[in-house]
Parts: sequence; C-alpha cells; structure tokens
Amino acid sequence: MPVFPEEPEIHESLPGPGVPFPRESDAQALRTPVAGSPTAATPSTAAAPSAATTAPATVPGPRPAPPRPAPPRADPSGPPARTAQIPKPGPRRAAPAAPQVAVQQVAATAAQAVDRADETVDLLLDSGRTPGSVLVLTVGEAHPWQQHELSFGEERYWAQLAEGGDVFYADAGLTRPVRREVVVLVVNGGTADLAAEAYRKALGHATALVVVCGDAGPAAAAAAAAAGARAGRPVPA
Repeated sequence: MPVFPEEPEIHESLPGPGVPFPRESDAQALRTPVAGSPTAATPSTAAAPSAATTAPATVPGPRPAPPRPAPPRADPSGPPARTAQIPKPGPRRAAPAAPQVAVQQVAATAAQAVDRADETVDLLLDSGRTPGSVLVLTVGEAHPWQQHELSFGEERYWAQLAEGGDVFYADAGLTRPVRREVVVLVVNGGTADLAAEAYRKALGHATALVVVCGDAGPAAAAAAAAAGARAGRPVPA
C-alpha cells in the first residue's frame, strides 16, 4: 500500500489586536474549537472557573432608614407672652344706693339731754314706731332706765336686747352688733371728741333715723341741717 506523507497541520492564527475579522462567521468559527483539536477542553481538563464567577452573589441588606429629623429645640426665651384680652366695655351697672339715714337734732344742754330724749321717745312711739325699733344711747351717765334694768342683773339686761320687744337703753360705747330703725343719741356729758365718736357709732346702729339730743359736733349739726330737721322737735320718719 502506498504510504502518503502526513499533511502538516495548519493552525489558524487569531488576528492580532486591531485587525478585524474578515467575516463574522469566521470569528464565530475561531471561537468554537473543532472537535478533536488540542484546543478543545475535556470536562476533566476544563479550566476552573474564575474567582469572579464562583464568588457567591452578595445579598443586599436592608436599606438604611432615612435620617430622622432632629426634635425642635425649645426656645430658651420661652413661649411668646400672650397678650391679655381686654374685655369690651359694656354698659356700666349703677351701684346699689346705700340706705340713707336721716339725722335730726334736738337742741339741749348736757343737763337737759335726758329729758329731751324721753320726750323724743314718746313722740316716736306716738307716731307709730314700735318699742323694739328704738335704741337709746347715752354719752355721759347711764340713763335712769338702764340703771333700773341693770339692777336685775346683766344677764337679764342683755336678754332684753336679744328679745327686741322694748326700747333698749345702753352706753354710747356699745360694742354689740345692734341694728334698729331709730337711734336716739343723748349727749349728757363727756368731751366733744367722745360725742363725735358716739355720733359716728349711732349712724352704724341705725337703719332709718338718728335723733341727736344735745351737741354732737359739727358733723351731726351739718347732717341735721341737710335733712331739714327743726331744732327742738324730731320729725317722725
């Protein structure tokens, strides 16, 4: 048998960098190794995958939460002061009128004051006043009727004041809370200052009328003149 010489194996060379392939099919053919060629890799001799392909894929973690806004700082100067709301002016209400106490003056000396006071009490009772509505206060010596009632004891004496059924006689310096319609002030002694102070207290005890028997000072005289009282005779009010 004739022996044919072996044909030399021709290796196709890859074009160098920058040399284009003549055809796209030629480039594909060069990439695919021919079966049986030394360039074809068997499964046992295949190149190991690169580290880039064997590294496990990184699992993305949770996304960082957006930064929270910082809490507002308190103003060191404090909250703004609230302006006080000024109420709208409305109609003014008239203050209730204070009860007017009439003042009358009976001319008398210190020695005559007790007798003029007794006459005044009789006129008041005759005009319709009840005995329990009259209080008699003496600036000097105690009224004879007061001395008579005290002879039965102070307990009985003050009980008559609480009962309020009769004319009550007491000192002008009376400190108990007594309110009666008419107060008869007897200026039968004492100093001018003491008489003026007794007059101011008499105004506090009366609710309707004060009759001054004697001289209780300029204030009492002016009040009596303003009330239009006639000297010597009390006007029942």
